[in-house]
Amino acid sequence: DSLVGWKMGLTSQAKQRSVGVHQPIFGRLTARMELVSNQVSMHGLIHPRLEPEIAFVLKKPLGGHRVTVRDVWAATECMMPAIEIIDSRYRDFSFTLVDVVADNASACQFYLSEQAFSPYDRLWDTTGVTMCQNGHLVQSGSAAAILGHPVRSVVQLTRMLALQEISLNAGAVILAGGITDAVPIAAGDVVQVRFDGLGDMVMAAGA
Repeated sequence: DSLVGWKMGLTSQAKQRSVGVHQPIFGRLTARMELVSNQVSMHGLIHPRLEPEIAFVLKKPLGGHRVTVRDVWAATECMMPAIEIIDSRYRDFSFTLVDVVADNASACQFYLSEQAFSPYDRLWDTTGVTMCQNGHLVQSGSAAAILGHPVRSVVQLTRMLALQEISLNAGAVILAGGITDAVPIAAGDVVQVRFDGLGDMVMAAGA
């Protein structure tokens, strides 16, 4: 499969506490992970969970140990609301840091909004999100949960990859991290995610 981007995980202290891991991690996104519609099949999944994200799409390469916030914004083509489906080979999502790195940071599938936004016309850390499952409010939060600001997540990813002499490619999609806790999904569920000022995304779980 071809690499299309990267995901950051465990970018909020609450998320780290919930799984007993105390630092952010990253995983790889491949072409087959990207959903082309808002229908997700449960076939082949174990115990999937869904979480809202903010995605960065790069217009030029980005790399190095000294990358700054300014460098990230200069390299960003657009921002997109996103939904990530995470899944784990470990029972109850209970794992050590080594376990979850070996499991590609629980990466499973992702779905990007059909609308892209300029990186420069809003305060991204104040973006609020509400998530309803089958008509019931189940989560709410703000993008500030992602290391205080989503751009810091990309800075940290770039610096971590630099330790392995890896850079981000132009066109890469970067999922900055979950804005709220992830919610378990099962066949028949419909989840609506409302991003303040950015529109709604709906994900329907099939058999």
